[in-house]
Amino acid sequence: AVRSARQYLGMTGFSRNGLIEQLSSEYGEGYDRADATVAVDSLDENWHAHAARSAQQYLNMTGFSCKGLIEQLSSDAGDKYTVEQATYGAQQAGAC
Repeated sequence: AVRSARQYLGMTGFSRNGLIEQLSSEYGEGYDRADATVAVDSLDENWHAHAARSAQQYLNMTGFSCKGLIEQLSSDAGDKYTVEQATYGAQQAGAC
């Protein structure tokens, strides 16, 4: 699970919760949720930096308002960052 988590983080930005979901989803890697959580928590990641990376990737694809980007990044249906991380990411990417 740790190797899979690192591979995902090498490709794109992920939130902690989004990565756990990707690793444990039947549509993702299918790891046990507890194993996915332990794997993700064993990594020394700066989730604010990942939020900024995700925000920039969204802005590279399409336009977003500051509020819209924060909502996308923090939504349970979106990237699952905390509101604090999403706000930081949107600001760092220049949307706010």
